[in-house]
Parts: sequence; C-alpha cells; structure tokens
Amino acid sequence: MMVRCFSGVSCLQVTTSIYNLILGKLYCDHYGTMRIQGNQEYSCKLKFKEQSIIDRNPHQVQGLVQNRTGNTVSTLFGKWDESLFYINSDVASKSKGDDPSSEPVLLWERSKPPKDPTRYNLTRFAINLNELTPGLKEKLPPTDSRLRPDQRHLENGEYDLANAEKLRLEQRQRQARKLQERGWQPQWFHKEKGNDTYQYIGGYWETREQSKWDSCPDIFGQINSEIVLD
Repeated sequence: MMVRCFSGVSCLQVTTSIYNLILGKLYCDHYGTMRIQGNQEYSCKLKFKEQSIIDRNPHQVQGLVQNRTGNTVSTLFGKWDESLFYINSDVASKSKGDDPSSEPVLLWERSKPPKDPTRYNLTRFAINLNELTPGLKEKLPPTDSRLRPDQRHLENGEYDLANAEKLRLEQRQRQARKLQERGWQPQWFHKEKGNDTYQYIGGYWETREQSKWDSCPDIFGQINSEIVLD
C-alpha cells in the first residue's frame, strides 16, 4: 500500500507479521521492500530481510538512495530494531578507504528503554505520543487521538472508566460511519485519482494558529440520540 507520509513524500510499506499468537514465544517481523519517493530528485529503496528459523542475525535492513538519473548517492544498512547507518557513496562500486565519506554515519538509533518498565513495556517515544504538555491541548483539533477519553483513563489506571468509554466510543464510531455513507470529504487532504493516496492541500496549520476548529466533528463527544442506527 502506498502511503503519503507528508507533503511530497510517499512510501510503499513492508509486510508486518506476528507469530506464535497461541503457542511459543510471541514476536513480530517486518520484511519486504519499502520504496520511498521524494520530491522527484531522490528516491530510496529499503529491503527488509525476512527472518528465518536458523537466522542468527535477524532484522537486517539494506538500501540505496538514488537521484533522478538512477545513480546511487547513498547506501543504507543496519537493523530495524537497533540502528541505521548511511554512507554517502555506492559501496558496491567503491572499496572502503577510497573516500573519507565512505565511513558509516549514524542515521537513527533506538532509544534505550526506561529503567522502570511500564505496564505494556512502552518506549519513551511511545509514551510521549500520548503526552499533553502545557499549552498543547488548546492547539489541538477535537479529533486528535491524544484527547481520546478511554485511552487517557487507561493510562491513569482507571480501568472501569476506560472500558465504559471504549464501549461508548464504539457506538459513536458506528454512528459516524452512518453519517459518512451520506457523503464525506476530508478537510485538508484530497484523494488522488487512480490510487488510494491523499495529497495535503493546506489549511491545517493556519486553522491551528487561529484555534478555529468549528468545522471539525466532535468524534469523542456524546452520541446524538436523534440519529437512529440500524
């Protein structure tokens, strides 16, 4: 599936599989080829190696960054659960030591887990995704997932409230689906013809700056009893 990550960039996602859901050690694996298309100047192809039973070095990722003429400008390698490096050259055509730029440079590294393990073994990055810092709530649209009440109750350890809110929101989602069948268009994105990708058309950041969210639906609000669902 081709997904537009942000304006001007799209990527073809790899396959994610979860193994041993019933018996054995539970683990997941990402494999396949990810293609990232930039602003027509550069493109990237990353190959995620599929893990095998006898593989002693799993989770490997290798890839290339090429310009519009097809020449390789960077080589990438590493592991998707540890770190990723790049070299500003084509290592397949040059021997190491020919160029100082052939030394690997760290591109990304996994953050170390917290000293005190969380309930769901979440990383610092995952925990921060739901964090509401001072002054941030006023800038968020009412559709932001950080405002989801059942998720907040669960994070606070209020499990009964979280379950009640979850059931209410599921009913709310069924109501929203009924409304969407009557015709619905996204506000800040336009669906491209011939595929399932969406192009950002502008307007979100201007609305956020003014904090005018009147046109956004209150998806976490109370159910409208006037709308009867089948």
